[in-house]
Amino acid sequence: MRAKGHEAYLVGGCVRDLLLGREPQDWDVATDARPEQIEALFPKTLAVGKAFGIITVVPDVGQPVEVASYRADSPYADGRRPETVTFTDARADALRRDFTVNALFLDPDTGEIRDFVHGRADLEARIIRAIGDPARRFAEDHLRLLRAVRFAATLGCALEPATFTAIQQLAPQIRRISAERIRDELFRLLTESPQAGQALQLLRDSGLLKEILPEVEGMAGVEQPPEFHPEGDVFTHTKLMLNALPPRPSLRLALAVLLHDVGKPSTAQYTTLPDGTQRWRFENHAAIGADIARAILERLRAPTDLINDVCAIIAGHMRLADAPRMRTSKLRRLLGGPTFPDELELHRLDCESSHALLDVYDFLKAKQAEFAAEPVLPPPLVTGRDLIALGHVPGPPFAKYLRACYDRQLEGETDKAALLAAVPPPPAAR
Repeated sequence: MRAKGHEAYLVGGCVRDLLLGREPQDWDVATDARPEQIEALFPKTLAVGKAFGIITVVPDVGQPVEVASYRADSPYADGRRPETVTFTDARADALRRDFTVNALFLDPDTGEIRDFVHGRADLEARIIRAIGDPARRFAEDHLRLLRAVRFAATLGCALEPATFTAIQQLAPQIRRISAERIRDELFRLLTESPQAGQALQLLRDSGLLKEILPEVEGMAGVEQPPEFHPEGDVFTHTKLMLNALPPRPSLRLALAVLLHDVGKPSTAQYTTLPDGTQRWRFENHAAIGADIARAILERLRAPTDLINDVCAIIAGHMRLADAPRMRTSKLRRLLGGPTFPDELELHRLDCESSHALLDVYDFLKAKQAEFAAEPVLPPPLVTGRDLIALGHVPGPPFAKYLRACYDRQLEGETDKAALLAAVPPPPAAR
């Protein structure tokens, strides 16, 4: 582009990340070239954002690059996009952006930074500051309310006071944003924040949490038995677990941690035990919490497979405490389950963020090592064809017999004939 006489700078998040020593996730270019000129310069382009001055350049090698003409925006009537854009210069382009740390222009040839909004100073001071009037910036695109919190959480920054006050005042407006856009920001916040528990607290302090996840907001103030949870209420416990997540956790694990106790507020009862003592109990909170989690994730338009996995982890998160007393067959089924790695990590985080007792975790890790030399769930010796050959027909008893054979195999029986001999004869042969 420069060879053809145009200005061209790296801009936005990629510049911010480079200055922070982070690997940019994508690359954006700002230029004085108009969209038609950009299209003429490159053999393969996409014009999806052309109405807003954005052309996506598709190189033969590497990822696509968004190239945007310098522009100023008209009012945002829908709280997401400007009605029209006016092509302008680099300074005006910087002034229409969201936050100062995202409005830096980098000359890739010289390394020079063009900074019209004091964004570099804010980046060095770790401050997220809206450009110009915060209320106006957030009114242009209400998703910026949540993006500000995500940037603060993931970059280890503080929200500038006027920016934070505007978020608190405008927090209800986040409900005007589509569930999909909220979902994407929330999921990134949970998996990219070095201290996801602090991110959750910032969401609550900003007023956004009660708008997008009122069920999680409801965990605050729900007391727990101090002998099991000396750390405090359900919300505090959840924050501690989120803070203890490993770097870049799986989304499945992060959501399971966030929502594993979401059933406690609706099941909390202060009861008298048989010995006369009183304490809080949360009867069936895991199963109820899984139902609540499903409703939340469906509301956020999460993928079905992710919803099913997260809800399965939540529904079963109390069963790991019984692992040392399980029969070998049941234990092997547990260890061989598709979500077990995240179930085990959730259990560890749960224990370390409460009573700190890791005996069950250590037991399960030892069992994993014990079974490491062979498949935890080996191929079944007895199959449906074997039962059909004996005269059985598919149906409830059929499935019961197959499961019984496999359980015996998991308990250590390796003789197929012995397994089949234990199967009751079909009705016609009795």
